Amino acid sequence: MAIARGAGTEIIRSASFFDISNATNTKLIIGEQHHIYTILTVSIYCISNVSPFTVQVTLNSWDADNSATADMILFKSSIAAGQTYVWDNKISFNGTHPTGHSGTMDSIAKQNLIADQASATSSYFWIDTGSNSDSCNAFVTYIDQNNV
Repeated sequence: MAIARGAGTEIIRSASFFDISNATNTKLIIGEQHHIYTILTVSIYCISNVSPFTVQVTLNSWDADNSATADMILFKSSIAAGQTYVWDNKISFNGTHPTGHSGTMDSIAKQNLIADQASATSSYFWIDTGSNSDSCNAFVTYIDQNNV
């Protein structure tokens, strides 16, 4: 049975990524217009021979203060070889960026432009291992709300 993805749906999703290295800068979630994503957990297992292994997870999204796309580091952690790190802080982000927004978010109208997600430019949630030779496995669980 196919998963319903129409307007007004809310789906719990998950994705597995194996042998991630910095050579790929793997996108864990790619935003879609009129969707809101809530990250539930990110589990990272260090398969690298380098110990400690440093991993960073970043959100590329809209910076409401500077009216531009920006990267926000959500966490950076050192993981010993053969160990697992679990990030379970909840955050939500818009699937795409606004249009018609300039300057800082200083009005309800600008706040609504951000929420309207009128752009085709996707926000995305990605992982960086810091080195082409370091690698890890990652598993992400999230809620995808379709607000078309």
